[in-house]
Amino acid sequence: MRALDRKATRPVCYHRVYVWEYPVRIFHWLNALCILLLCVTGYLIGAPAELLHSTEAYQAYWFGIVRFTHLAAGNLFFFNLIIRFYWGFAGNRHARIAGYVPVKKKQWRELIDVVLAEILLIKLHAPEVMGHNALASVSYIVLFVLSIVQAALGYALYAGMSESWLPHLFIWVNTLFGSEFPVRSIHHILMWFFILFMIAHVYIVLYGDFVEGRGEVSSMVSGNKFKENRNQCVYDAGFDAEKIDGSAKAGGSKGKEGRTS
Repeated sequence: MRALDRKATRPVCYHRVYVWEYPVRIFHWLNALCILLLCVTGYLIGAPAELLHSTEAYQAYWFGIVRFTHLAAGNLFFFNLIIRFYWGFAGNRHARIAGYVPVKKKQWRELIDVVLAEILLIKLHAPEVMGHNALASVSYIVLFVLSIVQAALGYALYAGMSESWLPHLFIWVNTLFGSEFPVRSIHHILMWFFILFMIAHVYIVLYGDFVEGRGEVSSMVSGNKFKENRNQCVYDAGFDAEKIDGSAKAGGSKGKEGRTS
């Protein structure tokens, strides 16, 4: 892939880098779908709409469908997290959880630079990173922990009306908080965290893709990102940088002659 670096008046080449493996991409889109369904159905469960009609009960079973969708999406959400946790140890270096924790000074500097560039818009460019940058890595660690907490709270609320073994693994959560009321309240508050996270995530990804132009959005479909490789473009691809610069200067001088004449 070639683009024109107008500042240097020479072509800039990009080569593909395989970053996101199939399990990571599948997890991402399943997780996005589950969070969307859980937030919509969870809001309706917490504040049900007044859709009452003078019909038989079986003809107005929309709330049962909402609850079933919420429970099904919750199960998929939970097991999807478990598979992603496993792939955090079995996947490539871009997927491994160990690389998400900022333990080095370089990672902390990168985190600050990303905040200055993509959040506060003080810097023009964020550091070029093929996988997750330091800010994304920290935010995903927080998201993963809160996702486990949210799933545990949801199963605890469902344990009292279910005979399945899985919800009863988390029935101790109700005992820990004393009753279901604080569990339900925290579960509802965390829902708004996930809503705000989705909004911020979409904004930062679209902003980064627009500014950097390295396939941030499409990479979660194809798995590939693009990395600049000027030397390969100029030399290996047969481009003569001096001729390109010379032709650009010649074109500029001709333009000046035309204006003077």
